[in-house]
Amino acid sequence: FLMQTSEMLRKICLRNLVRKYCRGLTAERKVQLQQKVVTSAVFSGKKEGYLESLSQPFLETRLKENDLNPKVLQLIRGENIKYVTPVVKYDRNGFKARERLLVLTQSSAYVVEMAKIKQKIEYSTLKGISTSNLSDGIMVIHVPEDNKQKGDVILQCEHVFETVTKLCILANKQSLVKVVKGSLRFRVGSGKEGTMVFTVGPEPQVFKDKTGQLTVV
Repeated sequence: FLMQTSEMLRKICLRNLVRKYCRGLTAERKVQLQQKVVTSAVFSGKKEGYLESLSQPFLETRLKENDLNPKVLQLIRGENIKYVTPVVKYDRNGFKARERLLVLTQSSAYVVEMAKIKQKIEYSTLKGISTSNLSDGIMVIHVPEDNKQKGDVILQCEHVFETVTKLCILANKQSLVKVVKGSLRFRVGSGKEGTMVFTVGPEPQVFKDKTGQLTVV
């Protein structure tokens, strides 16, 4: 009987401590925890670097809205901008690296070059998001095969866990995130596909190999 009473008191004490902790959380901290839960569901046990990312808090955004070119802000026309981060975009054909911005609003993702919007992906049309199981920062945004889209978007992000988490939460498509091993296929456009190969080496690099594939080390 004493053991049962002790166990009941222990549970009550624990419940009170949890309630006190939750009530003391700031709104910002609650958002952080909610996002980290999604990150865990997507990446835990699947992608290298996940454990190291646990102690790194996600930022609300990497760049402020006023860091964007006024022409871009005008083109977005007052959409609620949620997250902006610098990225490197790889061309779908020659795989040339180009500095871009990824802008996530409430309804769409934009790939931005200075004062130009290079590609817009509405979340309702998003087909998937892919990353590798290695420690690289590559992510591929898969888009539908239609006249509005040039093909899938290949990006390299410094904060890939944060960026993928923000995107899948805003798009409400957590289940469409895939962590792949070895290689993945992406759409180039006009019914064509390309292959990206992931491997391990002494130093990180991204290049087009002799067979024409994009190799990520």
